[in-house]
Amino acid sequence: MALTAAALVAAPATAQSPFPSRATAFADRPAIAVGVAWYPEQWPETRWDTDLKMMRDTGFNTVRIGEFAWSRMEPREGEFDFGWMDRAIAAARRHGLMVVIGTPTAAPPAWMTQKYPDTLRVDENGTRAGHGGRRHFSFASPRYRAFARRVATEMARRYGHDTSVVGWQIDNEVGPPSWDPQSITAWHAFLKARYGTVEELNRRWTTQYWSQSYNDFAQVPLRATGQHNPGLLLDFRHFTTATWVDYVQSQARAIRPLIDARAFVTTNTMYWNAGFDHFAMHRDLDIASWDNYIQGGRPDWVANGANHDLVRGYKQRNFWLMETQPGRVDWAPVNRALDPGQVREMAWQAVGHGADAVLYWQWRPAANGQETYHGAVLGQDGKPNPIQPEIAQVSAELVKAAPLLADTAPTADVAMVFSYDSRWAIDMQRHHRDFDPIKAFTDFYRPLRVQSQGVGIVSSSADLTPYRLVVAPNMMVMTRAEATALEAYVRGGGHVVLGPRSGMRDDANALWPMPQPGPLTDLLGARVAQYYALDAPVGITGSVSGKVSIWAEELEPLAPDVRVLARFDDKGGWLDNKPAIVTRHVGKGRITYVGAWLEPGAMAALATGLLADAKVAPIVADTHPDVEIAERRGAGKRVLIAINHGTSAHPLRLPAGARAAGGDWDDGQVPAHGVALFTLPEAAK
Repeated sequence: MALTAAALVAAPATAQSPFPSRATAFADRPAIAVGVAWYPEQWPETRWDTDLKMMRDTGFNTVRIGEFAWSRMEPREGEFDFGWMDRAIAAARRHGLMVVIGTPTAAPPAWMTQKYPDTLRVDENGTRAGHGGRRHFSFASPRYRAFARRVATEMARRYGHDTSVVGWQIDNEVGPPSWDPQSITAWHAFLKARYGTVEELNRRWTTQYWSQSYNDFAQVPLRATGQHNPGLLLDFRHFTTATWVDYVQSQARAIRPLIDARAFVTTNTMYWNAGFDHFAMHRDLDIASWDNYIQGGRPDWVANGANHDLVRGYKQRNFWLMETQPGRVDWAPVNRALDPGQVREMAWQAVGHGADAVLYWQWRPAANGQETYHGAVLGQDGKPNPIQPEIAQVSAELVKAAPLLADTAPTADVAMVFSYDSRWAIDMQRHHRDFDPIKAFTDFYRPLRVQSQGVGIVSSSADLTPYRLVVAPNMMVMTRAEATALEAYVRGGGHVVLGPRSGMRDDANALWPMPQPGPLTDLLGARVAQYYALDAPVGITGSVSGKVSIWAEELEPLAPDVRVLARFDDKGGWLDNKPAIVTRHVGKGRITYVGAWLEPGAMAALATGLLADAKVAPIVADTHPDVEIAERRGAGKRVLIAINHGTSAHPLRLPAGARAAGGDWDDGQVPAHGVALFTLPEAAK
């Protein structure tokens, strides 16, 4: 039976709410999990106890197993062999390790793909995948989903109440969609559920353009690229989101009745990955989890902090770092290893941004396989790699700090709104090749995070009332409901800052009938008279001065109380002396529109003014650019984490009452690649 629209909106498995600010909901388990992905199926059982003892000696308290072992669990159709997994979990239990089980559905067994080729994904050009990789299944295949539910159910029956099992990971890094006949049928059902009639679809997509009008939903092609209607391309993303969410939830619904109610259910994702809406994916899971890898081996601490803050924003609570690199990856153009000390920095950065677990991938490289060159804790000879002592140090520190970190979470006075719809829509029609929506977002994030030392990243449907300042850098797709929520926040006393391209399109990717910022034009009291792609920087002067590049908009005040904060320089062009940034007080709050892509100096100046106006101050003043400050609060505790990402020691001006609580703190300085922990009294600022 084909996947139907009803299936795509089926009731999710009930998620735990609220999940505590600690690694698990088991009160007698460690508050911070630190561990590794272990693949016992790849090694002789005679080696298992040696490996598990070495894990404990490394300081690990957690292993993740099972996520690529389907052919070992079900070597032939309907014939299950869990004896080896029984023994592996029992061995982990003997060594005092918590276990996270991954359902093995990212890599189907050969017997299935050979006998049932309809389970294989088809690419956009119509080529069906073959066996031998991973993620080569069709996400809409009813047969594949049935097989996936069956193996997940068998696992849950067997291990759902095992005392060592604390969580379940559904699949692994889901992402590639499919264009097989079953996906096409599901696409048409999705469109019918979304629009009701083909006439409404034609209206919302403006299909009169290029003679695209349809007489039947069955005529609508399933496409993700090419010169297709922007409404179709955005709805393709909506469809893949709905299908992937339902795929994950179909397994969650199968296992939840069979597992301990305290065990979490999650799926691990890849931060800015564009394949689906990650807020939607995690909405009905217990926790968010993700895999943090630094390609090129040179971390940008601010950009990587944004990754963590995005993941924390999926559920606005702490998360698991389900995978991170022990030194290097194997899929970048140049797979440079992290420098000594940087693996430790990355672990503490994750914790500072809300991770309650840090798991490394992987324990030991397989003797053969597609990821042989990836970093691991052990070498191919089963002996510790040079990175192992640093990982052991991280483990010891996290285990020691766990009681202090338990029941704490990051807080922020500043929120940034991230919209997957806008990210997708801009990418489809950039208008300037360099208008990367992620870079546009993180360019706003960078000075706000550095200057405030705490930023939350939230969805457009999040409650904004806890925040003093809300920045929506490029919310190009904006619904009436989203505009209404932003207006209510402003009128209630908040400050909303919009970036360029805001309010240009609706949720069908169609232009609003009024100029930007569309449904917020009346609130702003100004409009965008015209927008321009820039091939050279342009200056701005005023309360914010500096250079802008890539994109600029000519703003036109409509209300007398609109104040111009910056104007474009007079250089003999369309933008001469036109408003570039405007602001207006409305009700108890304020709305500001930034009509250009600001270069770093101007962006930093803008952030300084916005934070001062919102009365947001850093926890630690005058920090060096290499020093990151993170804070976790809760249960009457305030924990400050200082990380020096640089190669020289740097001083800190700590708040009154700060007390050293661990790590590196030498004569008022944090050494190169050092990490220092402090406690603060509740009233300190």
